Amino acid sequence: MKEQTNSEPKFKTKTSTTAEPALYELFLDCLRDIYWAENHLVKTLPKMSQAASSKQLVGAIEQHLAETVGHVSRIEQIFGLLEQKTIAKKCDAMEGLTKEGEGVIEGTDAGTATRDVGIILSSQKVEHYEIASYLGLIQLATTLGLEEVADILAQTLAEEQASDELLASIAENDIAYQASQEA
Repeated sequence: MKEQTNSEPKFKTKTSTTAEPALYELFLDCLRDIYWAENHLVKTLPKMSQAASSKQLVGAIEQHLAETVGHVSRIEQIFGLLEQKTIAKKCDAMEGLTKEGEGVIEGTDAGTATRDVGIILSSQKVEHYEIASYLGLIQLATTLGLEEVADILAQTLAEEQASDELLASIAENDIAYQASQEA
């Protein structure tokens, strides 16, 4: 029996949208999901900002709101590049995360560091969902040979990661300690 000496990999790491229509449909479905999520955040972030008492936290939420408007625009740009209708698909995960954040606000006293800590935790859950979504979308876009789309998504991913780091640093800078001292 002759041994094969072909060094070609068994699986290709890249394909195309026409070669893998099911994968492309999954990508579009995920893109529609994050599009809904980002639009939902545009509506809910102002509530979080109004409920926060730390000026630093309010500033971070307002900065993220401005970036989120840009994220929506980037996703619309991607739909245009793909020559697809800009359609949002309800994101149950984001709806749940934002409802949880509203529950934190309702369950804590206004003007307290405890509420701010709760807002930070809720916001970080949102950021982590977005980070996971964008990482997956970038991988799918790359696999499908959509390099320009992957580059656009990577810009948004970087902003989401920076927002998460900013929230963590705000929490570390006395807010958690202040909350521990509240009666």
